[in-house]
Amino acid sequence: MFVACSTLCYSHLPLDEALEHIAELDFAKVDLAIHPASPHLTPAEILSDPVKVARRIRQHANLVPTSINCEFDLSDIAQAEEEFRAVCKLARLVAVATLTIPAAPTGTDFESEARRLQHWVQIAAQEGLVLTVETRIGTLTEWPDVAVRLCERVPSLFLTLDPSHYICGPNQNRPYDHVFPWVRHVHLRDSGRTPDKMQVRVGQGEIEYSRVVSQLERCHYDRGLSVEIHDAPNLPFIMDAEVRKLKYLLESLA
Repeated sequence: MFVACSTLCYSHLPLDEALEHIAELDFAKVDLAIHPASPHLTPAEILSDPVKVARRIRQHANLVPTSINCEFDLSDIAQAEEEFRAVCKLARLVAVATLTIPAAPTGTDFESEARRLQHWVQIAAQEGLVLTVETRIGTLTEWPDVAVRLCERVPSLFLTLDPSHYICGPNQNRPYDHVFPWVRHVHLRDSGRTPDKMQVRVGQGEIEYSRVVSQLERCHYDRGLSVEIHDAPNLPFIMDAEVRKLKYLLESLA
């Protein structure tokens, strides 16, 4: 296993400065975020010129992209699919093998979402990519049983585990060991039991990092652990201090 840093940790910085800062914190690998409202990279920007974006990312030779965390506006599914194809091309150009997207919102018809994801898995596979859905509050994967059922229903679909959402979401830290065989990427921070405790200082929450790593090892997981503390106004901690703390903790376990 290796430790990476998400660009979501430094959304207040321009992308190039964020990448430079992540490298200065002694990370060798980065998890790139591409969201419609992102100040760094948007799906529309990737669609416009994925080669140009790839060239920009490759300028930071001391930082290797290991995964892409992307979101799309599904209100226009045709446009979202075109943007997804462009992100897949970008991933191939920067030698990323894993893409993370959110599943559809809670309440979405399971079978219709399974059909969409099956189609997107096929698109990703054409570029040699693994597609994962993140375990996230407010989506179909907020419950571990549904997350596993989705992977069973859609061949070659996997999970990005974000255990925070199984602690402060409706699952309320009930066992979720059965998701680990499906995990192909991991997003980590520390969290408490309530939504307002989604991000707390490392050590003050309820994430059992050693147990998470142990469960991953049992499933022969050899991929990334991404530090993903979301940059936001008025955080009750200093971002650099928490990123470093979590980096060193994960490196001691991986």
